[in-house]
Amino acid sequence: MNDLVHGEPSWKLTLDRVTLWISCRAGHMAPVEFRLGDRTVSPYALAPWTPDEVDEALPPLLTVLRGDFLCFPFGPQKSAPPHGVAANAEWKIVAGGDDRLHLGMDDPDSGGWLEKIVILREGETAIYCEHRISGVEGHYSYGNHPVIDFSLLTEGEGLVSVSPFRWGSVYRGLFSNPLNREYGALKPSGTFTDLREVPLSTGGTTDVSKYPARQGFEDLVMMHAAPATAEQPFAWSAAVLDGYVWFSLKNPADFPSTILWISNGGRHGAPWNGRHLGRMGIEEVCSYFADPVDVSRTNPLAAEGVPTTRHFRKDETVSLHLAQAVAAVPEKFGRVTSIVPAGPGKVVITGESGATIESAVDWNFVL
Repeated sequence: MNDLVHGEPSWKLTLDRVTLWISCRAGHMAPVEFRLGDRTVSPYALAPWTPDEVDEALPPLLTVLRGDFLCFPFGPQKSAPPHGVAANAEWKIVAGGDDRLHLGMDDPDSGGWLEKIVILREGETAIYCEHRISGVEGHYSYGNHPVIDFSLLTEGEGLVSVSPFRWGSVYRGLFSNPLNREYGALKPSGTFTDLREVPLSTGGTTDVSKYPARQGFEDLVMMHAAPATAEQPFAWSAAVLDGYVWFSLKNPADFPSTILWISNGGRHGAPWNGRHLGRMGIEEVCSYFADPVDVSRTNPLAAEGVPTTRHFRKDETVSLHLAQAVAAVPEKFGRVTSIVPAGPGKVVITGESGATIESAVDWNFVL
C-alpha cells in the first residue's frame, strides 16, 4: 500500500525517531520527519508544485522534485533524462522490513542494475543510504542530491559549512542564462578557499554560508574535499537550521566533491516560475559540476587533481554509502566547524561558538 504524498505515490518507512517517504517514481526521499525530543523537524525540501500542477511532458525529475535522490549519471544527458534513469523512472521493491526499504531498477541507459537501500536504526535520528551499481562498464559521473529547505528561515539565518576542502570554484560557465530567464549572482569560474568569501559577478564577494540570501538568483559552486586521515576518516557537510543541525557523512574516496545548488528564485521558466525559493542542494558527487557525463569524462579538472568520473566494471558491484542525520543544537551554536568520531557509533559536532554536541550515528557505515 502506497501513500499519496505531495501528489506522488510513495513508500513509507518509520521507526521510533524517523519517518520518511520515498516516491515510487524517481525514488526521491521526502518528506522526512525527525523527532527531536518534543519537536518534529523536516529539513528536506518539497518543490512548490505538485506533479498534477505542471506540464506532464517535463521529466519526472522536475515534476516529482523533492528531498534526496540518486543521480547516475550526474547532470543532463543527450539520450536519457536529466540526472539519469535513477532520478526519473519507476523503482520497485526488492525487499523490506521494519527498519529498511530495498529498491531496485534496471537502467537501460547504462545496461546496469541499480539498488537503493535505506536503513533506520532504533534510537537514532539518522538515515543510512546505500546505492549499489552493478553490471556497468565505463566511466560514469554520479551523486546524491539532497535538497534542504531554508525557505521558512529569515535571511541569513541558516548556516552552511563543509569539511576542509582543497579546491573550490563557482561553475565554470554560464549556469544561469538570462536568455532562458535565469539569473546568477556569482562570478563564473571564480575560485575561493572559504564559503564566506565567494566572488560576485559584480565585484567583491558574498557569504554563501549564510542562507537564504541573494533572492532572485540561481548559482552553483563545487568544493573538492581534503583526503581522509586517521583523525578525520570521513568528510561532512552541514546546515544549521532552526535549533538543529542537518548533516551528511561520506567517504571522500567515493564522493570526492560537494556541490551547492543555491536555488533562490532565479529561474523563471516552467515549472520554476520564480517560486523555487530558499532551497539548497547540498550534493555529494563525483562529477564535473552539473555538466553532462560526456563532459565529466574529459577529466576537465585533472590539473587540480579532482576526479570527475569513476571507472565501473561490468563484473563488479560498486557500493556507495552515505549517512544523513539531524541533532538539536543550543542557541548561538553557530555554523559547524568540525564533525569527528567520538568512538564507535557517535560523532562530536563543534559549532563556531565552541559549543559541542554528541550525536548517535554509525560513521563507520560510510567507510
